[in-house]
Amino acid sequence: MILTGSEITAQLGDNILIEPFDSERLNPNSYNLSLHDELLVYEEIVLDMQRPNRFRRYTIPPEGFVLNPNQLYLARTVERTETHNLVPMIEGRSSVGRLGLFVHCTNSFGDVGFSGYWTLEMFAVQPVRVYPGVPICQISYHTISGDVTEYQSDKYQHNQDIQPSLLFKEFQQQLDPQMRLSFGQEMAE
Repeated sequence: MILTGSEITAQLGDNILIEPFDSERLNPNSYNLSLHDELLVYEEIVLDMQRPNRFRRYTIPPEGFVLNPNQLYLARTVERTETHNLVPMIEGRSSVGRLGLFVHCTNSFGDVGFSGYWTLEMFAVQPVRVYPGVPICQISYHTISGDVTEYQSDKYQHNQDIQPSLLFKEFQQQLDPQMRLSFGQEMAE
């Protein structure tokens, strides 16, 4: 089941934390999260899952920033959230989607116990101008059944910034110790 807006409010400070919280952004069964004023854009022509990829940071000025097609933009929410005993889920707002902007292109489900800012994977169908602080996506909360195991991760939990892919850490964990040492030396070069 999905929590109603009034139930989201009732669970604030207990199972749900949204900082900052503005009651004007509360919907019948979700809450609008807003776009921070920074973006990351990968600089690599070919992205590599096994290695960190270089990126450039951009600031979205008050007059807006044009997102171009065929480019992935990573952004984050202004709001930091924390969720216990519920499954958070974010989706782009329909008004934003109707401009051809896909927000959070991958798995929309968060994990029970996630704490931090939401990194958004944004992709534009055609050029679209975005602005800092615009309500860009919405978070909803789903009830769960069964024993709760909270999310623990050295990759994304308690983040303070936009998070590029850290998938390469999983490859490093799978390597045997000698290969990990070699991989680390390669990365330092």
